[in-house]
Amino acid sequence: MKLHYLPVQDRPVRRVAEAPTACNTIELLAALVGGPRQIEIAEDLLKHFGSLRNIKGASAREIAKVIKGVGQQTAARLISALELGRRLATDIEELKPSIMQPQDIADLVMYEMSALEQEELRVMLVDTKSRLIDIIMLYRGSKNSAIIKTGEVFKEAIRQNASGIILIHNHPTGDPTPSPDDAGMTRAIVEAGKLLDIDVLDHLVIGRGRWVSLKQRGLGFS
Repeated sequence: MKLHYLPVQDRPVRRVAEAPTACNTIELLAALVGGPRQIEIAEDLLKHFGSLRNIKGASAREIAKVIKGVGQQTAARLISALELGRRLATDIEELKPSIMQPQDIADLVMYEMSALEQEELRVMLVDTKSRLIDIIMLYRGSKNSAIIKTGEVFKEAIRQNASGIILIHNHPTGDPTPSPDDAGMTRAIVEAGKLLDIDVLDHLVIGRGRWVSLKQRGLGFS
């Protein structure tokens, strides 16, 4: 749809200003391009180049030559914005902590989880280089291994394309000694991970100032 047909609140610049994460690629490109033909130009850019990666790979001269209504200044602005996005993604990757041993896991959660008054089960997601992707709070309150749904354990790992997960839960009593239920739950989740091709790397129990790795103790891992 052409710009002048859109209500003010639905125009790309307004949409990007109010909710950038809710905008589609056409809207983001249109806000960057500007001008009365911004939507048509954004559509032409994606149609001609096929992807943002290909737009970034083109020169400002090439973009200005093949896309009607785009000068070298606007083309340079496009390339600049895409390069800034690439550098931001690189910075974020470099900031991700690496999980190489159980102590690394404990260092990330110990302070908070050792002070919890209720039991919580969390799932730590890691990528192929063992870098942290996210930590998901899955259950809060008394944990019964019989009601834990395997699909919920792996749901975010699948969505975020994690290669491995780490289970973490706390014992509000302060004693991190794993229970038979802890070992049984771990065993079931490890087996499910094999079917999904997602490694269950460890399961930590957090106590008060102490932690236990079920993998180090050979509980639930074969």
